[in-house]
Formats: sequence, structure tokens, C-alpha cells
Amino acid sequence: MRSVAIGIFDGVHAGHQEIIAEAAKHGDVTVLTFDPHPTSIFAPERTPPMLVPLADRIALLKQAGAVDVVVLAFTKEFASLTPAEFIDEILIDQLHASHVTVGENFTFGHKAAGNVETLKNSGKSFGVSSVALAENRGSAISSSRIRTLIIDGDIERANELLTRRFYLRGPVVHGEKRGRTIGYPTANIGLKENATIPADGVYAGWLEVGANRWPAAISIGTNPTFPGVRGRQVEAYALDQTGLDLYDQEAKLEFGWRLRDTLKFDGLDPLLVQMKKDCDQARLLTKENS
Repeated sequence: MRSVAIGIFDGVHAGHQEIIAEAAKHGDVTVLTFDPHPTSIFAPERTPPMLVPLADRIALLKQAGAVDVVVLAFTKEFASLTPAEFIDEILIDQLHASHVTVGENFTFGHKAAGNVETLKNSGKSFGVSSVALAENRGSAISSSRIRTLIIDGDIERANELLTRRFYLRGPVVHGEKRGRTIGYPTANIGLKENATIPADGVYAGWLEVGANRWPAAISIGTNPTFPGVRGRQVEAYALDQTGLDLYDQEAKLEFGWRLRDTLKFDGLDPLLVQMKKDCDQARLLTKENS
């Protein structure tokens, strides 16, 4: 029995997990997902930033219960398939689906002409389940809602909907190296253009590189206290660590709590006072919630 769950599943949040759990009632779950995001084909200027890279999406789907994950390239040609062609060519011929599970607002096929009722009325041999959108505090859980929370800096609510801590991945790149001169050497993280970046501010979380995972104070912003014009930077100070050489290694930043907004200080001394407070708070939070 091959139970197929269909969706983009960006973030693999609580609602996505419910779809996979429903699919698992009907057999071993194969998740059918798509890359790139369909919006990038139809309206590139409105393509949303992604909550997780594709490789991580696949890993999270398997953690959620998928036995297999099939990634279809979303192209104009693929998007031109009629609902009937999608059912015959993808669900029947390619995936041999015995059951199909989707969210209740699922649409598919050319001009999104197909929906849950189309699947149910197709006359094919597979069963169909639709899952109502999961809710949290009266609002539907969705990838777009979580993106908005993250971009607004509401990390704790986003983490609640994700059922895990939001994280970013990227190589450690060379920055201005100012941190090492003031006693707070930071790892600057290089990110892809389509990454979802939290609001400017200071956060508590963890920095993970290889087998090492350290509590960290994370800063996002343009370092307005110092002269010059620079782009937004995402950097993490591994608490109480010295002499780390992390350049060009892949890093993972987990966000646990937002501590404060980015501020412009009147010089280095008041900045250092605040940085110590930030690190003390981050140290306490990560110790209590490790």
C-alpha cells in the first residue's frame, strides 16, 4: 500500500505533520513535493523566502514519518498538465498511489483547476483524505504565517508552530573581524538569497558547526554603532569560546528567543555593557532550555 501525501511542505510545520500522520493511517507514506516553489514560475517577483533548504525539507519530512520523498521539478511544462493528466501520469503511473492525502485547500493541474473533489471524483482506484488546516490560537497554521512571524522577529511563536526551533544554514564567511578586537569574536553566516531572515535584533540560540554545538548570542543587522555603510549581517558569538577557526565551514544557527531590537549606541563602551547583558541573558536561557 503506497499512501501519497502531496504538498510543498516548506518548514514541515505542525499542519504538515498532521497531513503526514493522516497519510500514515493508509500505508507507508511517500511524500510528493515540488521544487522550486510554484510562485517562482508564475510570479517570480512574489516568490516567498523559504523556511528550510530542500535537503532539510526532505530530512524533516522523513523525521515526520515519510518513508520516501519524491521531488518533482516544478516547471512551466509540469504546470501545464491538466488535473486528469496529473492524476494519470504522476499519481497512477509514476507513484502507484493506493491512497492520496492533501490539505483541504489543495489545488493542482493547469490553472489550479483540480482540487480535493477532483481527486475524489476521478474514478481511480486510490482513496482520498483531506486534512483541515491546523489552527493555533484561532488562526490557521501555514508556511506564510510562519514566515511573517519570523520576519517580524516573533521567533518564539514561529517555533511553536514549527514544533522545533527555526534555524538558518550557511558557510562561515569573512566579515569585518571587529568582534575579535572587542572580545566577542563572531561567526558571520553567508546565506542564500531565498532564506527567511528574522528581523534585525539580538537573539539567543545555538551555533552548530560539525560535531560542535555552542550556546550563542546572535545578532542580525547593519551594526549601526560603527561608521560606514554595510548590508545586513547575520553573526553569532559562541558564548565563552575563544580561538575558534570556523571559516568556510557549514554552520547552523538555531533561534530560541528574541532579546532586543538593534540599537545604535553612543560609542563602544555602552555597546560593550549591553553586549555583556545580552550574553548573560543568552547564557541563562540556553542553559535552562538546552
